[in-house]
Amino acid sequence: MVSRISRPLSERLWSTAVWALTIFFVLNLLAVIAAVVVSSFSTRWLGTWLPQGWTGRWYNSAWEEFQLGGVLLVTFQVVFGVVLLSAVIGIPAAYALARRDFPGKKLVTLLFLLPLLVPPVTYGIPLTTVLYKAGLGSTLAGVIIANLVPALPFVILVMIPFVEQIDPRLEAAARVFGARTGSVFRHVLIPLLLPGALAALLLVLVRTIAMFELTFLIAGSDSQTLVVSLYAAVTASGVRAPQSVDAMAVIYMLSTLVWLVIALRFINPTQMVTRVKKAPAH
Repeated sequence: MVSRISRPLSERLWSTAVWALTIFFVLNLLAVIAAVVVSSFSTRWLGTWLPQGWTGRWYNSAWEEFQLGGVLLVTFQVVFGVVLLSAVIGIPAAYALARRDFPGKKLVTLLFLLPLLVPPVTYGIPLTTVLYKAGLGSTLAGVIIANLVPALPFVILVMIPFVEQIDPRLEAAARVFGARTGSVFRHVLIPLLLPGALAALLLVLVRTIAMFELTFLIAGSDSQTLVVSLYAAVTASGVRAPQSVDAMAVIYMLSTLVWLVIALRFINPTQMVTRVKKAPAH
């Protein structure tokens, strides 16, 4: 009788503690973001609950001081270069791994997992050394290649369950009617894989915008993405208005948030987990 009474009580206490910690975390996160946003619009904010005045000139100052036009251009070039190469290489590779059995397949799959499991700095330093020796250090191409290392395995591992759920008889039927491999891939597989491919590539886009370690190691003065430029602005020597740096941080948050919202419109956060669970039963 005692156990029946105490068990619901312990469950209620545990649930209350989890909710309290979650709310505490969310409130702290929102407070940090709000502080940065408010600071970016403040004229002066020292020792008071609210700023003494409001202005939007810090965004103009950040745009000119940190050359955000060029930085955003480089960021989008890197992001879309990584996304394009991930699609061109990753989708066919995922199809090969899902449809073909060959010696060493498990080892190849494990190698694809390593860049996602190992901290980027671990392989980023030797990768940077190789890229500099190849003459790609501090170049846009080098930054794209460095970011491609974790992005490509991500696309492959996400796309494998999507490929596995497609009935192979659809491909066989297309071949019966004379379709070649390229035609089957373009007219049969791509339309069926498009939702999964779009979801994976949008997530790669968001990950690449936020990727700091690999970009920081290989980027030069003319090939920095927005997150690296933000770090440089915070740590650089000299006196600069903190509101200007906060304005740059707000621009970075907004650019990431926009793409994240777009990604969530095309994918349910539980969609990939559901597909992975269904794939082995196929």
